[in-house]
Amino acid sequence: MGAHFLEAESEAKIDDFGDFCPSSKTRALIPSVDYDRPIHELPLLLVQVTKFSCGGFSLGLGISHALVDGECAAHFISEWARIARGEKPENFPFLDRTILQLEDPLPKTSFDYSEFKPPPLLIGHSNNTDERNKKTVVAMLKLSKEQINKLKNKATEHRNSDTNTIRAFTRYESVATHMWRCACKARQHESEQLTNIRIAVDFRSRLQPPLPKWYFGCTVLPVVTTRTSGDIVSKPLGYTAEKLREVIEKVTDEYVRSCFVFLKNEPDLSKFRYNHTVGSSQGAFYGNPNMSITNWTRLPLYGMDFGWGKEICMIPGAIGYDGKAFILPGRNEDGSFLIPLRLQVTHMDNFQKFFYEGI
Repeated sequence: MGAHFLEAESEAKIDDFGDFCPSSKTRALIPSVDYDRPIHELPLLLVQVTKFSCGGFSLGLGISHALVDGECAAHFISEWARIARGEKPENFPFLDRTILQLEDPLPKTSFDYSEFKPPPLLIGHSNNTDERNKKTVVAMLKLSKEQINKLKNKATEHRNSDTNTIRAFTRYESVATHMWRCACKARQHESEQLTNIRIAVDFRSRLQPPLPKWYFGCTVLPVVTTRTSGDIVSKPLGYTAEKLREVIEKVTDEYVRSCFVFLKNEPDLSKFRYNHTVGSSQGAFYGNPNMSITNWTRLPLYGMDFGWGKEICMIPGAIGYDGKAFILPGRNEDGSFLIPLRLQVTHMDNFQKFFYEGI
């Protein structure tokens, strides 16, 4: 109960999906949820096995993010594949959620929790209705290991003015901040335009003590950093990477637990529960002038062998809204990145031009 398994057949062939850029075609390979049903009837896991006319298969999964995060989803699929191959499971999940119980009475909190505040609007706009309704398109960007290292080296050249030290940034930090800068240029923001970038930080190793290795739950916390487009475009790449690093580093044991308290004290959590998706008027809007970039570079995405051999690819089935992107490892595990990204149609060509300039 709670798992919904579907089998489907399609006249399509694997080759029809090209580079597997997320689209309505890939979304059709994943079961949908009828959210008009009572919550206790909603499945926590949906699986669709689709057989194509060429003999290939796809495995489409929809998993409740309130239940698990990407790390746990990969753990579940890996153990499922192990059992399908006739092997014994090895890494049993740690299911005791009481390990994250809050103190009673709740302690006071002292942070500003900017990630739970509405994101910036375009200058001169009182709401984001117009931006929600603009036509968008998805592109699959590719970066080689050499291109990523160029961006990493470019970001690392920046010297922190406060500490007078040079910091080495991760490949993800370097690429994400480069994307943020390209988006500001492509969207032709005014210099004073406020823009934020929203990312998710896994806190399982940041708690004291850390959560057990195979803890099964959702252990990601959204964080944001807000700057002006003028600063992002005109200052060195390392300046923006430094600002991103600062909000990642603020996710400490104290901060995570204080967020739990903040949310526990909120009378209505529905405003935090949903993000806008294309075609919907509901949920917080993280499109223009903002971005949301999810890091899948450290997830074990490949090698999920169900007995059919190595998969061709593993991708998100859909990219929900303007400004949303994923960064995931290349399919050959050669140090490259694949980056599915959704932007407004009028911005995508310029974004790609800026994205590849100089690298």
